[in-house]
Amino acid sequence: MGKVIAIANQKGGVGKTTTAINLGAALAKRDMWTLVIDCDPQANTTGGLGFPRDPARRSIYHALMHGVPMKDLVLTCNLEGLHLVPSEKNLVGATIELVDQPEREQVLRKKLDNLRGQFNFILLDCPPALDLLTLNALVAADSVIVPVQCEYFALEGVSELLDTLIRIRRSHNPKLAVEGILLTMYDERTNLSHQVQDDLRDFFGDQVFSTVIPRNVRLAEAPSFGKPIFLYDPECRGASSYLELAQEVISHDQKGVRARA
Repeated sequence: MGKVIAIANQKGGVGKTTTAINLGAALAKRDMWTLVIDCDPQANTTGGLGFPRDPARRSIYHALMHGVPMKDLVLTCNLEGLHLVPSEKNLVGATIELVDQPEREQVLRKKLDNLRGQFNFILLDCPPALDLLTLNALVAADSVIVPVQCEYFALEGVSELLDTLIRIRRSHNPKLAVEGILLTMYDERTNLSHQVQDDLRDFFGDQVFSTVIPRNVRLAEAPSFGKPIFLYDPECRGASSYLELAQEVISHDQKGVRARA
């Protein structure tokens, strides 16, 4: 059975989409059959994997709101082993339309049941808000990756999200675990990045991934070309960092997730 990992943080601009795209690609490079599901109405993951906006294309919205089987929405990306369920702007309406549905927080989990056996990993890229879309992703997931930008208030933001995960575990998904806290946009030249890293490791210990994602121009450029970093600049530091992260995730899967919030 494939492992479902949500990539979540209520803050925007912390590297969720970059991580969804490039961790998915890195897992595929590690010979893991991988599906990325874009749960964000902004659809940046969809564009970053090479699929420009197309009103005629069906998306996760059609699975959640119109009963289309999720398997019918899977697109094949340009990297072998990597697949995508796309998003679109209409998905923003799902946060309202889901409110009146019975078991509204369970809709995505039920849709994924038939896909788990087809992939080694399923990554859920969440919107930057603790709304019904994010709640559905966290209820469907086995574990969560929390990207954290190396900036002030990072510790506070992670603590708030982990409190939310505890509440979700109590009410909806008792098996939800923390895959890891991921330091992103790390600049080894600045004292701030070092301080944030030290604070997070002191506070959360081995819940923080060993891998850190550097601030990297090539990582920032790649989505505008509709490519994961391995098709844009496979030799850059960002690419090697995501390969290291993929290996950590694979190791966790082999040993069992190491931590719970």
